[in-house]
Amino acid sequence: MCETLTRAPYLLLAASVLSFISTYLSMPYFIRFMFAAGIVGRDVMKPGRRRVADMGGPGVVFGLLTGVFFYIGVETFIYGGLSDLIYILAAICTVLIITLIGIFDVLTALMREREGLGLFERLKRKGIPDWVYYLAPIPAAVPLMAVNAGVSSMSLPLIGRVELGFLYPLVLVPLAILCCSNATNFLAGFNGLEAGMGAVLHLSLGLYALLNREYAASAISLSFASSLLAFLRYNWYPAKVFPGDLNYTIGAVAASVAIIGNMERFSALCFSPWILEAFLKLRSRFKAESFGILLEDGTLKPAQEGVYSLTHIVMRLGGLREWQVSLILIIIEAITCITSYLLISNGIV
Repeated sequence: MCETLTRAPYLLLAASVLSFISTYLSMPYFIRFMFAAGIVGRDVMKPGRRRVADMGGPGVVFGLLTGVFFYIGVETFIYGGLSDLIYILAAICTVLIITLIGIFDVLTALMREREGLGLFERLKRKGIPDWVYYLAPIPAAVPLMAVNAGVSSMSLPLIGRVELGFLYPLVLVPLAILCCSNATNFLAGFNGLEAGMGAVLHLSLGLYALLNREYAASAISLSFASSLLAFLRYNWYPAKVFPGDLNYTIGAVAASVAIIGNMERFSALCFSPWILEAFLKLRSRFKAESFGILLEDGTLKPAQEGVYSLTHIVMRLGGLREWQVSLILIIIEAITCITSYLLISNGIV
């Protein structure tokens, strides 16, 4: 145990650095591929609505897998085994499934742009109904359900410890994957927003897991946070690539880490901005967009009269450019994570 405690921080640091380098170096190739394949979108909050590569997930997931597999390899072949290997592999399966769902979402959105008079063109343009995408993440929970990841007894904010029994793997796990992946997909649309907030969230989850000796959860979360930070180099204002399919993945990884690391209470508190976003979107029956309208002076104003997103609240402060809206929300997430740790460490919640 002492040896594990000594080597864990260094091994996790090495895995994180490897994830960062892998994503940082591979993203230019993914960006060029997406332009060649026509997987591009329009940056609606820029003059001229320039074209941008529209699927950043593969590069980030590549970095995540590089770091996590490095961690698994060292623990298995040098230190003799990894007791949590089955849970790590289950979480990776969940991430890969949710990534495929996100890719399908991006490709379907591109198909909607195709117009024509024939039956095929009309069906192609219509694409998949939105409600299908809201429920699509459920199959991604199957690997975690199959290995019975997590513990059925859990502590929740303001409620305390609750014993859920078989309801935990069969109900709560798929519900967590479904809700978290959709919630991170709701709060999106600004350069650097999703990756920036996601990096802060997963850095916090990874460090908390490390402090609580949940090394499997820490390896996944820290590797993912490092990949997001590298991706931010290309996604920050003005973005060269959109997250696209990555929006689902950010939430699914957070839910997976919370489950295998038995840290639901801390994760729920850190996730509160996205929970609030989901309730705001519910007010519009999930029809409202987070985007703003670009004004002549380069600042933004909300596209709707009501408040249906956290971005609407920030934009109503007035005189803010796109990158400033993103930065404010990233800072809010950092404050949320720090406050969550202080509340739990002091036994307040």
